Amino acid sequence: MEASPDDPADFSTAVVVDGEGQRWRVRSPRTPEAGIRLETELQVLAGLTPAVRAGLPFRTPSVAGAVRLEGLRTFVYQDMPGRPVTLDELARLGEPAVQDVGRVLAAIHTLPSDVVDHADLPSYTAEQIRQRHLHALDQAATSGRVPPLLLRRWEEAMEEEALWRFTPVPVHGDLHEDNLLLERGRVVGVTGWTDLHVGDPADDVAWLAAATDPDLADRVLDAYAARRADAGAADDGDAHVMRRAALLAEFALAQWLTRGLDRHDEAMVAEAEAMLAELEGDVRAAQEAAARQAEADAAADAAEDARDAAEDAREAAAARTADPETGPLPAVEVVRPINGGPGRP
Repeated sequence: MEASPDDPADFSTAVVVDGEGQRWRVRSPRTPEAGIRLETELQVLAGLTPAVRAGLPFRTPSVAGAVRLEGLRTFVYQDMPGRPVTLDELARLGEPAVQDVGRVLAAIHTLPSDVVDHADLPSYTAEQIRQRHLHALDQAATSGRVPPLLLRRWEEAMEEEALWRFTPVPVHGDLHEDNLLLERGRVVGVTGWTDLHVGDPADDVAWLAAATDPDLADRVLDAYAARRADAGAADDGDAHVMRRAALLAEFALAQWLTRGLDRHDEAMVAEAEAMLAELEGDVRAAQEAAARQAEADAAADAAEDARDAAEDAREAAAARTADPETGPLPAVEVVRPINGGPGRP
């Protein structure tokens, strides 16, 4: 038996090998909530009919069976080829892998509505999503453990209505590097289908905000847009998807804190508080650097304006000197009177 990547707070997961060498992935819920998520995944995978799966550019899990343990069902899946890689590894794999991630996103976001309807999954409008985030922000604020700087930052973004103008689509809901399986540098499978719903496409992009390669997210989104265009999907001009993704990546730390408090998990709370403190430091440093840069830019602009004004003044003075009507009187030679002056013979 070997460990398998998963959310350790919710699931216990391992890969077992039977006597014939077949590999099976066993996934057990740690909490009743996690058990509900696994039951939801069962319905989602059932909705991925052979016809739907045939049109996907990746493999999806297949449930081989289930057993009830201590009131919760443990599921057994056929193990899938491939392995997860880190974000840095993904960036180093090059353009084929980046293109694959874009295709994965586009395929998920254009899933038939029947898949969502079959599992009776939630469907939210853009405004409902914004209001849900504001409610979650209020919950985080009441804990008294989130730095005020971050609360103000997130509230301002959530109140910016233009940021939340998008068309909801089917989203994986838990997409990140641990749920992508790669083989020979290509994405071959997607796991973790417990949170599929109709919602914000930024949900499935938020994990890219943590990439150390600053161009990775843009490259993935370019591939995503191209794939959607090839599929004839409507482009609603969602220019703010990456801004929302970055916001959601930050706000996930506050939600992790809230979960830890709800579960009375001190280790989880301490981890969340440490990450929030680090984020606060990064945000404050970025704001101070931006303020210093703004001051430097303002000083440079003022100096440039002063130089321009001085040059304008010099040019105006030169123009006045050259103009016979406004320039100084020309020098006149003094001529002595003939015969020594008036009245003299």
